[in-house]
Amino acid sequence: MGDASAGSAAAGTTARGARSVLIATCLSTLVVNANTSAVSILLPAISADTGTSVDTLQWAVTGYSLVGAAVIITAGSLGDVFGRKRVFQLGLLLFVLSCVLIALSQDGTGVIVGRLIQGAAGSTILACGLSLLSVAGDGEDQLRSVSLWGAAAAVGAAAGPLLGGVLVDLTGWQGLFWIDAGVGVVCMLMTYFTVAESKDPDRPRSIDYLGTVLVALTLAPLILGVSKSGDWGWLSAATIGCLAISVVAGWLFVVVEKRVAVPLLDLALLRNRILVGATLAILIGAGTINGLMYLLSLYFQDPAALGFSSFQAGLATLPATVGLVVVAPMVPRLTKKVGGRQVIGVGFLLTTAGFVIVGFVQAGWGYGAFLLPLLAIAVGMGLSNGPSSSAATAVVPEEQVGAASGVSNMARYVGAAVATAIAATVYASVGADRTDAGASPSDALASGLAAAAWVMAVLSALGILLAVVAIRRHRAAQGTVQDSAAAAAAHLITIPTSAAGAASRPAAGPAAGPAAGPVAGDRPAPTAPGDPS
Repeated sequence: MGDASAGSAAAGTTARGARSVLIATCLSTLVVNANTSAVSILLPAISADTGTSVDTLQWAVTGYSLVGAAVIITAGSLGDVFGRKRVFQLGLLLFVLSCVLIALSQDGTGVIVGRLIQGAAGSTILACGLSLLSVAGDGEDQLRSVSLWGAAAAVGAAAGPLLGGVLVDLTGWQGLFWIDAGVGVVCMLMTYFTVAESKDPDRPRSIDYLGTVLVALTLAPLILGVSKSGDWGWLSAATIGCLAISVVAGWLFVVVEKRVAVPLLDLALLRNRILVGATLAILIGAGTINGLMYLLSLYFQDPAALGFSSFQAGLATLPATVGLVVVAPMVPRLTKKVGGRQVIGVGFLLTTAGFVIVGFVQAGWGYGAFLLPLLAIAVGMGLSNGPSSSAATAVVPEEQVGAASGVSNMARYVGAAVATAIAATVYASVGADRTDAGASPSDALASGLAAAAWVMAVLSALGILLAVVAIRRHRAAQGTVQDSAAAAAAHLITIPTSAAGAASRPAAGPAAGPAAGPVAGDRPAPTAPGDPS
């Protein structure tokens, strides 16, 4: 009787601990993703208040993604070695401090520095949050928790622009960051008092810090060169110097990754053609959605264009953000029926078509003219993101699922940083050229948006090519509720689906070809980005 009571008490304690982890991680990922997606809507208000140009404040968006790309895999490794709870709390602390710094900033420099810090904080919270959930439970409870976490991430990203717009009108742009800081403190306290520490005792303690630095050194000059090319000229010494530094840093990264004990990126993974194709598709998807949100946030609020308020602009972007999240959960079952490469190809085809329509924008367009292409882009991204993310972890053995998800998560940040910088540069430079040529402000803005949309259309068209050439048949997810949640969050982070690790599992009979799903109960536990286990 005593043993039974003790067992019940232990089970109750474990259940309470798992619930605490779930609440803390879901709340934090919701806030982080809402904060991230809201920032573009805030830029015009921040620019007006601080006197910093929107072109300069672009670094508040691209800088966040740049740092996130460098840190997300390392953050997961730090959690495995030094304690997931400890590193998760460090991420929360950095997030709170960065929110306070941004809210108190009187100039653009403080905002940009705060966002750079948030890039490290956000990627750490996401990486260690998923890792904490993975060890807090097992079986169906674990899968349910990870699904709820993915749903929270998707809801946060979809609601962010509207929330940001509402707060700008009610409290000023600083309000978002003060609220986020408060929620971050609540998550810190909850984690400190209710979440147990965990580590991975089998993981080597070596961490590839140099690789992290080299990722940043590869991306920073690349984005700087692209961003300033309109002012410097593409063939100027400054632009070429930036690109040269980026190339050298990238080469050094490859050299280092071949020699370190536990590399940030296992270069052997790059021999997997489907993984590379899926990862590039993820990069394109993340880049185009972030580039789109940046462009629309500025164009909709510019007095020479639609002249929307921040709230109206946030509301106007809902077809793109909510549409993507609504469509994505339906995709796994469709993918199981017709195949991943087909769904990815159709998705990129729709996205390309949407951007092509925007490419014909005229100064006289009202909001209604944007609605159809926005819906096409949203549906297309919803179709392509989930299957691409699932393929990235389905074509590797179980022991490489964590590394594959780490590669795809880094690709998201890289795509967001580079594509947003390209979109911002094209939008500003073409608009400035048209203005210099005597065009009206409205026509100049429309020309800039059209040119940037054509660039996004070309990138999306490359996704179609990837689906045809690189993403061959592979085992698809079964279409479970958990797979739907993973698909909904696929534009934010890779969550292993029921097909994860399928490359190490034989097909169950003749009917279970390469595109069939694994048998029930054969799903590996979710792993943190970069977790080698």
